[in-house]
Amino acid sequence: MSYSRIAAIDVGNDAIKALFGKLDSELYIPNVIAQDIADRPVIGIEDLNDNDPIEGIHIRVHSPALQENNMIYRVGNLATKSDNPSELDPGSSKSEEDQTLIMLFAALALDAVKDENASNFKKANNVVDANYTLGTGLPLREVKEGKDVGYRSRLLGSVHQVEFLVTPKYQGIKVNIKFDEVKVYPEGFAAYINLVMDNDLNIINRDLIDKQILIQDIGGLSTDIAVIRNRKVDDDKAQGFNLGVAEALESIREEIRSKHGVELDSRRDVVDIITKKNDRNHIMVRGSRTSVHDITDRILGELAKKEYRHLRNVWQKNSQTEICYFVGGGAIVLKDYLKKLNNNLDGYNIDFFEDEKESIWMMANAYYKLISDYAKKNAKQEQTQSKKDVQKSGMTK
Repeated sequence: MSYSRIAAIDVGNDAIKALFGKLDSELYIPNVIAQDIADRPVIGIEDLNDNDPIEGIHIRVHSPALQENNMIYRVGNLATKSDNPSELDPGSSKSEEDQTLIMLFAALALDAVKDENASNFKKANNVVDANYTLGTGLPLREVKEGKDVGYRSRLLGSVHQVEFLVTPKYQGIKVNIKFDEVKVYPEGFAAYINLVMDNDLNIINRDLIDKQILIQDIGGLSTDIAVIRNRKVDDDKAQGFNLGVAEALESIREEIRSKHGVELDSRRDVVDIITKKNDRNHIMVRGSRTSVHDITDRILGELAKKEYRHLRNVWQKNSQTEICYFVGGGAIVLKDYLKKLNNNLDGYNIDFFEDEKESIWMMANAYYKLISDYAKKNAKQEQTQSKKDVQKSGMTK
């Protein structure tokens, strides 16, 4: 049987987080794309291969899963510098957007062409054939609506090709991506798995295993509140909302532009301003350090009130809840505001992950645990079946 590499990919609304193989590789790429031309201009083209490929992802994507096929894109940091960057819009469904798939395919292609994978995947005439076993996820709302089925079927059974155009080190290489299996997990359940289990799905947090808990995952475009009881998500109680930090970030970006005349490239720039360790909530205006605290506090404070209202409503309907964990990139942005609200109002038992990387990578880590477990069990079943076939063959002779 051909080699199938494990990939665990969280296509977050802010950025894509991906883990591969035996945790031997990881990728973090801002979720921004921009349509482009094949021969994008590059200053110092002769030095192109000295640059980091992640900083210059320029690709053509061909896939029957896409609504707009065979288009050329800048992806990630390169796209943020474009005149027409595209980020996912509030109200959109992750499972139905071409951008979700473009980011997914780009991450897989970047992994496939790495030198370390030369022995894993066949390469001929600058074309790499790569097989993956993929674990990924969708918001609870979309899974409850059954959109995970269509999303999975669009990935399975087809070949998806990524062609690197003016990309450092990989220019001219094509990657044909096939999936041996695709598992699409509800994001809230994935967060729970990551909280209570290690990479081998052994229980590491027994205090939580039999508690009724809430997990409020605040993303860019949506908020999921998973109700965990009896070690699984209560599908009837779990709720998803079209509320995330993207719209607030866009409002901050627009107000900074209108008030200070400073044009920020993307929502990613806004996140950097409000989360950086030094000079938080400050920008440079004509060379002078300027506070934008008034703008960020007002807009994020209003969003925190809406998020807190959802927490209160779900908790009231699940009164025996013992704790709520806030996870996701949006939780990091709103953490101080939510804590202040909770202290002044209801005083629920809530918790955040002080390690920002742990919170941001929580979904990808969970998908990795789940898809790795599936791959191990599947390999064991195939070995058992193979032995049975050999024995059967011997008896026939």
